[in-house]
Amino acid sequence: MGFQDSFKALSDPTRREILTLLRAGPLAAGELLEHFSITGASLSHHLSILKHAGLIDDEKKGKYIFYTLNTTVLDDILRWMMSLKENHEGDSDHEK
Repeated sequence: MGFQDSFKALSDPTRREILTLLRAGPLAAGELLEHFSITGASLSHHLSILKHAGLIDDEKKGKYIFYTLNTTVLDDILRWMMSLKENHEGDSDHEK
């Protein structure tokens, strides 16, 4: 999993909404599905992409699978983006 998988996962508004919902804490697939007008199979596909990108984790508890936000990858992306901004701002200072 690299940034390519992460950006692909983040490019879809449904997947971004899933991440937003998981900010509040773990949710089962059925609880997530209540927020969307999509099929269970479609939600499963979105969850699979998010999991492959490392943006969510899952844990089976009884007969349910609970999904949680994994901020490690997001932290890596933010650090990388901030380093670009810092380098760009540093270049601007030299041009003045």
